[in-house]
Amino acid sequence: MRADKARNREIVLAAAGRLFDAANDPDEVSMDAVAAAAGVGKGTLFRGFGDRLGLVRALYEQRSAQEFAARPVGDDGDPAERALELLTRTWRFKERHRVLGLAFERAGHGSPYTNAGYDWWHAELAGLIAAARADAPAGFLAHALLAAVRSDLVEHLRGRPDTDVHAGLQDLVRSVFRDGKQR
Repeated sequence: MRADKARNREIVLAAAGRLFDAANDPDEVSMDAVAAAAGVGKGTLFRGFGDRLGLVRALYEQRSAQEFAARPVGDDGDPAERALELLTRTWRFKERHRVLGLAFERAGHGSPYTNAGYDWWHAELAGLIAAARADAPAGFLAHALLAAVRSDLVEHLRGRPDTDVHAGLQDLVRSVFRDGKQR
């Protein structure tokens, strides 16, 4: 990547990040607003990211990579504990980047299941479930666990003091990782 193109990319991502952080709704952040905040033309955005989805994806992936590269999920230990750590960190990430998370999940043609990172998260959780319970429908259960950290649910439960998210995630993970014959 040329130096000026790389510089513009970082300027645009930083401007988009500030706008998403300040917004209350993903629809408040337009390509026009990002271009103006970054001090570049709209053509620069479209050449660099393709469309709004490309911009949202790039910013989400940048922030997600920073979050999980800084302290990767451990490779050792109990699969249920690793899954709980992954889900808890994902929930907290989505709380901190709530409007961006909503934009990213909505950007998958209305489905969070078609965004860029979903397959990776699903494979990670399915692998942990399969390691703990060889007979479990790991693929389905991984989808169910990921549904518990969707951005729209994080948004729905935001500011509700009657909801103990950590306890709920912990209980959900325990129920998935428990041998299905124990009822």
